[in-house]
Formats: sequence, structure tokens, C-alpha cells
Amino acid sequence: MRFPNRRIPMRAAAAAMAVCLCAAALADTPQSAQPSEWAVWTPKEVRFVYQGFTSHYSCDGLRDKVKSVLLKLGARKDLQVRESPCAGSLGGPNPFPGVSIKMHVLEPAAGKGGGAALPTVPARWQMVDLTSSRDLLQDPGDCELLEQIKETLLPKFTTRNLEYSSTCVPHQLTSGTRLKAQVLVAEPAATAAAARTPRSP
Repeated sequence: MRFPNRRIPMRAAAAAMAVCLCAAALADTPQSAQPSEWAVWTPKEVRFVYQGFTSHYSCDGLRDKVKSVLLKLGARKDLQVRESPCAGSLGGPNPFPGVSIKMHVLEPAAGKGGGAALPTVPARWQMVDLTSSRDLLQDPGDCELLEQIKETLLPKFTTRNLEYSSTCVPHQLTSGTRLKAQVLVAEPAATAAAARTPRSP
């Protein structure tokens, strides 16, 4: 007499158990692993001229500070920041130093129409503090430069929850100016991929 093979139901039960475990693992995946936004790189050009009473910068000094700020705010790493022709002493402080900027910044992909679909990149919101102790703009003499960055450069980026307070007084070094905001930045993998992709000048 032959008895039914009892291993088939056991195998089916094991398969069902595996499916349940996979579903549970997917459900437990942290939300932070998923991009909070999809965004597109958008070209921006801006001419920035510093006009201040308290601190003065050389043209190359302003260029370095502005480039550092733009990268911290999430500009793509292939940005171009070129100093304007400078009058006065070579390499010394200039009364009106300026830079010309060409860069790509992230904007939300939603609502970006057009004939051809733009490539999207995963992005997330990140709090950026331009006046932290590790930043180039934490010196009391930078408060006027921070004011102009807020007015001219920050609107070129996608931001939210801006926190700004100023204690600037012309011809006086004052501390306490604060500038921070959440900025839409590319996920690290997307940033690395963009750096490897050849770009047209």
C-alpha cells in the first residue's frame, strides 16, 4: 500500500513562508532609503557684484567664497565661477569685486514640461547652514556678504524653511548673523554619476 507524499505540502508551506518574509523585509525598508524628490538639473547664470562698507575682498577671494557657498547649496560640481576684471592693486582688496557664474541647480521634476523629457535624478531636502563654525562665512565681517548672497544667489536654488537674522551695522564688526535653509540637493550616487558624465562647455 502506498501512502501520499507528505513533502509537497511542506514545500508549499516553506515557499509561502519565504514570500511572507520578503514582504515583511520590504515593508521594514526605511523611508530614508527612498529619494524624497525627483529633480532635474536646470542651468542658471548670474552676475554677482559685492558692495559692502565693512569688509572688502579681493576678486579671487570673493570668487573662492562664492564658489564654496554655491557647492554647499547643492550646485553641480561642474559650475564655473569667474572673477570679473579687477581694478586696483593686484590681488588686494577691491571696492567692488564681482564674479560671473554659470551653474546647474536642482528643481523639482514635477511641472517641468517641454518637448523632450528631461532626465531626472533622485534628490532630498538637506539643511544647509552657511554660518556654521566650519563655514567660510562665519566671520563677523562677512555679514554684508551674507545679506547679498541671500538676496541674489539663494533665490536661484530650490529652498524652504529659510531661517535668517542679521545684526549688520555698517563699518562695525558684529556677530550673530544667521543664514540657513533646507535645500534640494542630489543624492550622493546621483552627484557622482553627474561628475562622471562629460558636459558641454
